[in-house]
Amino acid sequence: MRELVTHLSALDPGAAETVKVIAYFDRLVEGRAGLEPIVRGAAVLSGCPARLADDERRVRVRVEPDGRVVPSAEPPDPEWPSAPVRPDGPVALWLERPGPASPVDAMVLERASAAARAVLDRTRGRVVDPASVEVVLDASADERTRLRAAHRLGLGTTARAVVTDAVPLVVPPQWTPPERARVGLGTVVNLVDLPLSGAQARTAFRFTATEDDPGPSVVDYAELGGLAVLADAVGPRSKPVADVTSLENARTAAPWVLPTLVAVAGAPSLRAAANTLVVHHSTLQERLAHAEALLGWPVRDPAGRLRLQLAIALWRLHRTG
Repeated sequence: MRELVTHLSALDPGAAETVKVIAYFDRLVEGRAGLEPIVRGAAVLSGCPARLADDERRVRVRVEPDGRVVPSAEPPDPEWPSAPVRPDGPVALWLERPGPASPVDAMVLERASAAARAVLDRTRGRVVDPASVEVVLDASADERTRLRAAHRLGLGTTARAVVTDAVPLVVPPQWTPPERARVGLGTVVNLVDLPLSGAQARTAFRFTATEDDPGPSVVDYAELGGLAVLADAVGPRSKPVADVTSLENARTAAPWVLPTLVAVAGAPSLRAAANTLVVHHSTLQERLAHAEALLGWPVRDPAGRLRLQLAIALWRLHRTG
């Protein structure tokens, strides 16, 4: 594919860009990526905000071209380039700019909508009744109404809320996350407390990794501890602290920086981090020296490592609201 793109670039730059779009979304589909990475790809490749809406599943995803998830209450403009996710279905995917779609935009819409359709088809069977899921997670609904909805879903005496591929679900306590899925887990609770579990699942989901983040793809709220408090104060619209800005600048300096820092932050030792990265211990030391210079603080002592862990957590929270 790379040779084809190089050859086409010399003959027709537009055709080369189209092939890049096809290859990008093919990789997402092969990796069973969720809705957010797909919409993020549409935004990045088109250079403008992209949004997806599935009314049946109560799913709304909007991503800026810099990769940040930024929800919007404004309705889509009918003049924006758009596409249905399902053939003959309503418009569900938009590129937020006026005027007709360019050839690259048209390919982005075509491939992104097909990838989103694969995700929705993959997850649709998990929810017997989307409306009932919405009710059991709604804290404003009265207890009797929520219990009736839980009964329609066939739940036992306890359950947990989860958010997977940006879709809220209610599942039995023994539920296992799908392979490669991005999942936030709420705690197992009595049925009347599912709204609390739902809020926890949404918080946990914000700490999960994306396709450009080598961190954990499954996060359990019960394991967040005090980090969960940060989610209430930090989001896409809040101003990042200096350490988050330094981390973002370091991340863009070289492709190995973020995987290296995430491995060091999460491993019990530098040797374990080197094993995770499949690099020699001396190579890791060289990389860390460079990364520390980019960050502006040491990460190999306890205080610096804690500072790095906090910066990574805040960086993830700034991406999603």
